[in-house]
Amino acid sequence: MVDAAERAGLDAVGFADHCSLSEAWRDERLLWNRNFDRTYARRREALAVAADRTDLTLYDAVEMDYEAELEAAIGAFLDEADFDYAVGSVHYVAGRQVFPFESFDDASEADRRAFVDDYYDAVVSLVESELFDVLAHPDLVENHPALHGLTTEVHRDRVAAACADSRTVPEINAGRAGGRGEFDLFHPTDPLSEAFRDRGVRFVLGTDSHDPEDFGDRVPRLERYLDETGIEPLPVEALLGGSPGDPTATGEASPRSADAGPSDPSEAS
Repeated sequence: MVDAAERAGLDAVGFADHCSLSEAWRDERLLWNRNFDRTYARRREALAVAADRTDLTLYDAVEMDYEAELEAAIGAFLDEADFDYAVGSVHYVAGRQVFPFESFDDASEADRRAFVDDYYDAVVSLVESELFDVLAHPDLVENHPALHGLTTEVHRDRVAAACADSRTVPEINAGRAGGRGEFDLFHPTDPLSEAFRDRGVRFVLGTDSHDPEDFGDRVPRLERYLDETGIEPLPVEALLGGSPGDPTATGEASPRSADAGPSDPSEAS
């Protein structure tokens, strides 16, 4: 992963393995080997070894599944683990998963709309918890064929308002741009991105790379997206000390330079 990030022109990359404390999804955690709450110290040692073999800056991070009822446990875990930064994501809502492989064939339109309502309730709760530095793929439901188009202006306004009042920064996520996604889109999608920008909310960047070859495809996509939209993302350093929205915390440094691509605070696992 480090070699691929170097070839893609990045100057830094964050390793944010998925982590869940959910007992309700314990079987899935076992099947997908989601045991990072027990293995993060070993990965930290591996990152230290890798850091000695590269000029890239490597960040020791986590992408944490958020469930409102687990806030206390998540907070305690994050305090103990002391990652460089924590990404919060909503993948499970009301006993269902948000991913396209979750079938909604048995759900009426009213049921699907209620699920989307619950999803955005969870996203807003995640932001308001103040547990996380980054909000991952904030409108992920838009990538599901059965849920696409059900996000409303009210949903977008609630998420944007929550982020405007929070230290938690939304990411521009390229994980479903191109062939991997159902609709070839970035998260946040354009309407939610506009809602964020209307409220002065800044962004960080995430390739959401799970395999080495992802960097080579997604970094150029992110570069083009930034050029087309004129968005100036925050550097990762803004997450590491002080308020992300405070210019004194970022030093007004650009996350890109003439000979380097953007820093990537997404998971690289």
